[in-house]
Amino acid sequence: MQLMEEKIRTEGKILPGGILKVGSFLNQQIDTGFLRAMGREIARLYGGSGITKVLTIEASGIAIAAAAAMELGVPMLFAKKHKTSNVDGTVYSTVVHSFTHGTDYTVVVSRDYLLPGDTVLLVDDFLANGAALRGLVELSRQAGATVAGAAIAIEKAFQGGGDALRAAGIRVESLAVIESMDGGTVTFRR
Repeated sequence: MQLMEEKIRTEGKILPGGILKVGSFLNQQIDTGFLRAMGREIARLYGGSGITKVLTIEASGIAIAAAAAMELGVPMLFAKKHKTSNVDGTVYSTVVHSFTHGTDYTVVVSRDYLLPGDTVLLVDDFLANGAALRGLVELSRQAGATVAGAAIAIEKAFQGGGDALRAAGIRVESLAVIESMDGGTVTFRR
């Protein structure tokens, strides 16, 4: 998605430790027109895949997942990073390591919402080492749901998560794929 690459070039900031800050348009302040365009592109990529739900992990993936779900005309579901009092009943759970925060989370989804027979599209803002998506795949497996694929706003290819997921047979479509962020310059995969 050319528009995503342009947004990263003009508004993104490279921080130490391989972090790309896109808070001005994607995951703190959200450019809603751009969000709508992302949802449309994801729906174009996955339309006709029989998707019944869009699944993400709180918090930064929620807006993108909601936009995709609206365009696909299906519900959006997010895995919570902690079981809270408003998650009643039984849950599916798995442990996910956050690259950005450097911590492990036990993510949970209520068994009332992720069902056997669902065909899910996994959505997230970033794909680095793939831990979040592997966690969503595991939650889907526990539920007996089918994973149609994953839609990612920004993939950091140099961290290998996308390639590993593809090698495992998961369709991964990223709106921008970054090959490197060397010397303060972002280089995109062509």
